[in-house]
Amino acid sequence: MVKHHGIPFLEKKQKKIIILNSNKNDVELILGPPSTESSFDKDVWIYIERKTTVSKLRSLGQKKLLTNNVLVLEFDKKGILVQKKFYDKNEMNNIKISKKETSVLNKKDTFIKNILIGLRQKINDPLGQRQAK
Repeated sequence: MVKHHGIPFLEKKQKKIIILNSNKNDVELILGPPSTESSFDKDVWIYIERKTTVSKLRSLGQKKLLTNNVLVLEFDKKGILVQKKFYDKNEMNNIKISKKETSVLNKKDTFIKNILIGLRQKINDPLGQRQAK
C-alpha cells in the first residue's frame, strides 16, 4: 500500500516551469496552490511530494520512503519566477546542517545568569578556599 502526500509527479511537473518565463499564475495552473509559503518572504513558495509504503512483513510494518521531493520557487516583486530549486531524496541526504548555535544577547539573561553563577560558586565553595589553591 502506497501513501502519497503533496503534489503527485512533482518532478515531471516542475520541468514545465521556466525561470524568467513563468509567473505565479502559471505555477498555480501547473502545480496548484503551494504546500507552504515562506514565513519570512511571501514570494517563496514550497511544494512537497512524499510517497511511503509499508514494507515487508519481516520488518514489522515499518514505513519505507519511496520519494521525497521538494521544489522551492522564488518570485520577484512582479510575480515572475527568478529562482527554482528541486531537491530529491538523494540530494537531501547530502545537505549538511550546521551545528553552530546563535547566542542571544540579552541584558536580563546575562544579569540573571551572572547571579546564578555567583550563587552556585558560593554554594560549592562557601569559604572561597578553592580559588586560593
